Amino acid sequence: MMGIIGGTGVYQIVERGDLQEKKVLNTPYGESPPISIFRLEDQEVAFLPRHKEGHDLPPHMINYQANVYALKMLGTDRILATNAVGSLNESLKPGELLIPDDFLDFTQTRPFTFYNDRAVHVDVTQPYCPQLRETIISNGKEICGGVVDGGVYVCTEGPRFETPAEIHMFRQMGGTVVGMTGLPEVVLARELEMCYASICMVSNYAASVSPEKVTIDEVFEVVEEKKKDLTELIHNTILSIKHDRNCPCSQALEGAEIE
Repeated sequence: MMGIIGGTGVYQIVERGDLQEKKVLNTPYGESPPISIFRLEDQEVAFLPRHKEGHDLPPHMINYQANVYALKMLGTDRILATNAVGSLNESLKPGELLIPDDFLDFTQTRPFTFYNDRAVHVDVTQPYCPQLRETIISNGKEICGGVVDGGVYVCTEGPRFETPAEIHMFRQMGGTVVGMTGLPEVVLARELEMCYASICMVSNYAASVSPEKVTIDEVFEVVEEKKKDLTELIHNTILSIKHDRNCPCSQALEGAEIE
């Protein structure tokens, strides 16, 4: 089964398929948001709204463990996530779609692992599934001239936006975009040997990159303009994904645990 963790702007993907049921799963980490299970042609898909239905949860209050674990309980082995992000560079403009290949984690209070009772050290040399990334990028060539291949996702705690000094630091460290929801999601998926890739929608310039004040209204305006392209990209990617997982994600725990 394919899983989608949807942030801002992609709730409409469910309407493209045949909705079968909604489930709220009780995981060892708490309840999941309502998960919509639907068929998209011959593919079974589970859609989980990251912020709950109605976009009620701020980024720092999301139960990332319950979300990822719930998808695993349903039999999901791949997760396609969407994230609204700010650009750290003037050349990367609002409205563009970026497929990250690395991250910097600046979250502070979020439970970031499933393994607190034993030593498990998963490899994140390729934190985002290379096979899933390749499929997204290939399909992106038909959407608005393509997507941006690669970049470093910087994740902050939120809910406030970042300061100019923080943005300067992130740029110096090699960051490309900044957001509040990508971590620890990507790591939790790897710990459960699930493939994970993200489509980052650039919704604004980060603080000090543009002279304009960053507002949440600006974010939602860009999302509204681009949600059709984003939904189309997700749709096409799901239908073209190969059934065989030819990537390191499915063996992530091999050699990771201290005996």
